Amino acid sequence: MRERTEYFLMGTVTGLVVGGLLGLLFAPASGAKTRRRIADEAIRAADVARTVAERAEYAAEVITERMDHYLGRDEEAAWRRVKEIREGVGKYTRAQTTE
Repeated sequence: MRERTEYFLMGTVTGLVVGGLLGLLFAPASGAKTRRRIADEAIRAADVARTVAERAEYAAEVITERMDHYLGRDEEAAWRRVKEIREGVGKYTRAQTTE
């Protein structure tokens, strides 16, 4: 299953690259216009990538905070349980020594 996905992605990327190159070769605009269009699209793509990166960073921060919160709760509960067990062992030990 993983191999099929990898092949699909490689084919998709290859198709995009070849399609882009063919589009440039057969573009009806002049070289200067085409270069300007490419530069504009590169700037737009960089802006989109920056926005996606910012959103991913925010999502990672939120997930980290939530995980810290939940892990902290689990840790607190575990330490409470350890304390209860210690108290129970202490009570049992005192009960055995008094008998």
